[in-house]
Amino acid sequence: MSEHKQAVSAAYSDSKPHYDILDGLRGVAALVVVWFHVFEAFATSPLDQRVNHGYLAVDFFFILSGFVVGYAYDDRWGKMTVGAFFRRRLVRLHPMVVAGLVLGVVTFLLQGCTRWDGTEVALGAVLVAALFNLFMLPVWPGAYGEVRGNGEMYPLNGPCWSLFFEYVGNIFYALVVRRLSTKWLVTLVAVLGAVLVGFLMTNASGYYNIGVGWTLAGNNLPGGLIRMAFPFTVGLLLSRVFRPVKVRGAFWLCSLVIIALLNVPYVGGEERMWLNGLYETVCIVVIFPALVWLGASGRMTDSKSAAVCRFLGNISYPLYIIHYPFMYLYFHYTWSNGLSFADVWPVALCVFIGSILLAWVLLKVYDEPVRKWLARRFLHR
Repeated sequence: MSEHKQAVSAAYSDSKPHYDILDGLRGVAALVVVWFHVFEAFATSPLDQRVNHGYLAVDFFFILSGFVVGYAYDDRWGKMTVGAFFRRRLVRLHPMVVAGLVLGVVTFLLQGCTRWDGTEVALGAVLVAALFNLFMLPVWPGAYGEVRGNGEMYPLNGPCWSLFFEYVGNIFYALVVRRLSTKWLVTLVAVLGAVLVGFLMTNASGYYNIGVGWTLAGNNLPGGLIRMAFPFTVGLLLSRVFRPVKVRGAFWLCSLVIIALLNVPYVGGEERMWLNGLYETVCIVVIFPALVWLGASGRMTDSKSAAVCRFLGNISYPLYIIHYPFMYLYFHYTWSNGLSFADVWPVALCVFIGSILLAWVLLKVYDEPVRKWLARRFLHR
């Protein structure tokens, strides 16, 4: 292993340096996700959704996760058990799952403890939904704990669906993929890529988009697995074959590209929807891996940019996992009163800024202290 490879393979572990630019890009994508959900309140279908491709941020997250996991753990397996790996991932991810769940329960009660159609929900159903969410068990559409009535896997905090697939990806990595040679990993990536392209281009998801996985209805479960498997394994492959290229201003360049890609209107319209599937295929298969490569290659050259990257990276996961409970209240307020964005933009702005501030506060007063305590209790033994 080359000197550079040894250095970068250390990234994202307890005592290893981070790729600040990749952290920052994750934060940029998380900010776009919040705005995507803000405008979701006014969409009647994917055809007229503003910030139209914001859901592709999840696919970008999966690539980043694969890259991070590969560099952090590929060289550790002689010293680390599968159980230790799972404990590390739970310590990293699950405290904020709990925080998001608590916020989800509180906001559901504030909303009036009713489904979207106005029917009342028993407190027992809320407790069942909370218990399932706590243990990352998905709720079946129409089940007792599916308290909102729109089929979400995690009706108290919808974005947990991607954490479910993230956990599946980590299990897949620890039990199978880490054992594969790079040659076999290339083969696996090629097969999974073909499956992803087929899923998109045959319109198995509807509307020729990849916005699936948030429910167990229809093709969402296999679609979510496909949606996670290819980007995650691509990230793992990148972590093995990465060699830096010379690039200046990588953070700002990649950030602008991410924002632009996630804001592109629905491609092709109602008559040529297949073009949207093609667009998303190119983003996931070609552009997002290239952005990760460029981001990993770049280096911060000034303190201000480095500070921005660190801040965005620090709040990215907390922001993603805690903002949606407040979106439920925002949706309820908007739909109940028949309001347009022009009517509610100050509220939308407050939700956006408030979510960022709350994410930072929870990071500092809850997530970091809890993870440090859990690490002392369960990791350093």
